[in-house]
Amino acid sequence: MKTRITEMLGIRYPIFLSGMSWISVPEMVAAVSNAGGLGILATGPLDKDTTRESIKRIRTLTNKPFGANASLLFPGATESAKVLLEEQVPVINFALGKGDWIVEEAHKYGGKVMATVVNARHAKRAEEYGCDAVIATGNEAAAHGEFVTTFCLIPSLVDALSIPVVAAGGIADGRGLAAALALGAEGIAMGTRLMTTKESPLHKNYKDLSITKDVTDTLYSKRIDGLWCRVLKTATAERVKRRGLDLPAAFFNAQDVAKTLRLPFIKLFMGVMLSGWKNTKQLAYLANASKAFQLATEEGDFKKGVLPVGQCTGLVKDEPTVKELLDRMVREAEGIEKKMAGIFA
Repeated sequence: MKTRITEMLGIRYPIFLSGMSWISVPEMVAAVSNAGGLGILATGPLDKDTTRESIKRIRTLTNKPFGANASLLFPGATESAKVLLEEQVPVINFALGKGDWIVEEAHKYGGKVMATVVNARHAKRAEEYGCDAVIATGNEAAAHGEFVTTFCLIPSLVDALSIPVVAAGGIADGRGLAAALALGAEGIAMGTRLMTTKESPLHKNYKDLSITKDVTDTLYSKRIDGLWCRVLKTATAERVKRRGLDLPAAFFNAQDVAKTLRLPFIKLFMGVMLSGWKNTKQLAYLANASKAFQLATEEGDFKKGVLPVGQCTGLVKDEPTVKELLDRMVREAEGIEKKMAGIFA
């Protein structure tokens, strides 16, 4: 396949692994890159030293292009982003913050930078300060899509921008790939579909559950992690949504976050408190959600765990290898191209 994205990055297929915390680990990143796509490392739960170790690990597993993300709202994200630049990661994907400084530094060594966006205002700003592409997240996506669906968001951004648009949200097979390209996207990013593959570290409990779910079996709420967030519909997720922010739990969960990121908790706590109530509330939500997401992903915990998934979980019916999945999707998309050519002949 040939698009502006494959040409820009030197990859075979215009298919990205979304940077999912505790799932987009070095082995998973390498599996996607080796299969012809672009694996993206999730640095959200990593401190700067573990970020550096993860990049070095990826380079022992693949000689193909790969990327890493930085969610700039999260504690420790700026330090991890600096490591990505020091290690000259080929592709950096940032979200939830202003990444103009990342663009400037990455371009010095020939790196490419992509911003994750949910609307035209953010996308145009990303283009203005030099991003090489945007990843556009539709409402159907896991976690942080907003209100516009992929089918409307992608063509609107394609019309508004000159840089390539990568579609994310609701894509799980060759039909979705073909549809995204027809809408003007130059590639796709997938999380939900790729988390149920042989190489994915997602716990078997949730792989098995995801396969049984329908496209209606997700929840979309600001009461999960403080942002608009889509997760798998379970009894636990329903309870978390009803309860909303649990401040006592957030105090203890924030200590776990600080320990994981090797940040002094008192310094983190005081910094958050001094940043104002709005920011404090948001980070408290994130502390609780982070714990719930980790319990689901790593331990398969149904009682306390919550798993971010997109609506396309209802299209996931098997657990192939990453290579089997990508090859199958491209074959399906090629079949659709031939079918459409026949329709328009």
